[in-house]
Amino acid sequence: MQGPGVYLIYIHGFNSSPLSHKARQTADYFARDGRADCLAVPELPHEPARAIEDLCAIIENRTQPVALIGSSLGGYYATWLAEHYGVRAALINPAVRPAELWQSHLGHNQNFYSGRRYEITAEHVEQLRQLDVPVLRHPENLMLLVQTGDETLDYRLAVDKYKSSVSIIQPGGNHSFVNFELMLPDIIRFLSAR
Repeated sequence: MQGPGVYLIYIHGFNSSPLSHKARQTADYFARDGRADCLAVPELPHEPARAIEDLCAIIENRTQPVALIGSSLGGYYATWLAEHYGVRAALINPAVRPAELWQSHLGHNQNFYSGRRYEITAEHVEQLRQLDVPVLRHPENLMLLVQTGDETLDYRLAVDKYKSSVSIIQPGGNHSFVNFELMLPDIIRFLSAR
């Protein structure tokens, strides 16, 4: 693995967890390379403001360079963090307008992995809106990976938003990003470059 001690934070998506398939593939990749201690896969709270606070705390407590992989809603968070801290991020089928999507999730929800029940409120939707980055100041710090068969999000929104970033657009696939593990070497190379 290239890079002088880059510390990676994997940011899972909505209703996901560190147990997601891509999170586990990323952890396995780092473990095989003997760098398991250079990866964080935090379990994020459902409240966007708290999730960002937790992620900011991880970034601010690191002494080595930090990079991000964000999946779906995690890609939305990673975009805000990359712009805020000037770090690199790989965005996997990222959410572009999640506040709109959360309108249909208002009320009680249950996490797919933990079974934990929680409530999405109008305040949470507003917290998401506050994290929107309408204009990318540093698109060169972002790498977009989308599959056109994404059944959850319209990949074209991401292609348009990140058109000035390095982009990998694969036909077919789905929202979970088929064969994600095959992309990890390219992702890590991009995130480690400075």
